[in-house]
Amino acid sequence: MMRNLYSDLPVGQDLDAELVDVLAESSEVRVERIVSTGQASPDAFWYDSKQAEWVVVLKGEAKLRFADDQQTLHMKPGDHVTIPAHRKHRVEWTTSEGPTVWLAIFYNDRAA
Repeated sequence: MMRNLYSDLPVGQDLDAELVDVLAESSEVRVERIVSTGQASPDAFWYDSKQAEWVVVLKGEAKLRFADDQQTLHMKPGDHVTIPAHRKHRVEWTTSEGPTVWLAIFYNDRAA
């Protein structure tokens, strides 16, 4: 069944939490579409994933920060980053001027 990454986006509404849709998954890989409407990670919260993550912003804007680097990455459409497993990171900000659409691929990094 064909779907579109931009269908069913919240328009003109703020979500209480990010909307996460698992698009495909296996024991080794998970692909998610994440939609943010102004959300950020809670204070002092850090993601610490067992898997590596490749993430791209397809629409909107976001700021990411890593625990081991105080510099913030301001991500715009087309910007992507690979986050190694267990590299602590957080979402500092997502724009509230329309949805931010992310595509995230989680995978087992055999080199780690």
